[in-house]
Amino acid sequence: MTLVALVLSLLVAALGALGVASPTRLVSVVRYFQTPAGLYLAAALRLVFGVALFFSAPTSRAPGLMRILGVVIIVVGLITPFFGLTRFRRLIDWWLARGPALLRVWAAFAFGFGLLLAYALVP
Repeated sequence: MTLVALVLSLLVAALGALGVASPTRLVSVVRYFQTPAGLYLAAALRLVFGVALFFSAPTSRAPGLMRILGVVIIVVGLITPFFGLTRFRRLIDWWLARGPALLRVWAAFAFGFGLLLAYALVP
């Protein structure tokens, strides 16, 4: 499970780096999830990530934090399908209306978060 959590953490960091470098490319990746199948894929990825974090917590550098983040990400994964495509599209449009600076800030947060998780997972 630690390997799965590590790979997904690095994927989060890579997407964050992509968003910092090119916000429009990140938006094109995110738009892939604007279909019913994409929304379920996003939910499944979140569930896998949350479960992987939760079960890899005992061997991590921050077991308590990994358990909490795992549970939070599992809950987010469970409610993702109920969020709906309309709300998801409105969120993307809101991000785009604010300009690339806001996207870069969120992407930088994702980059740092992914790297922090990867660091915490490697003993």
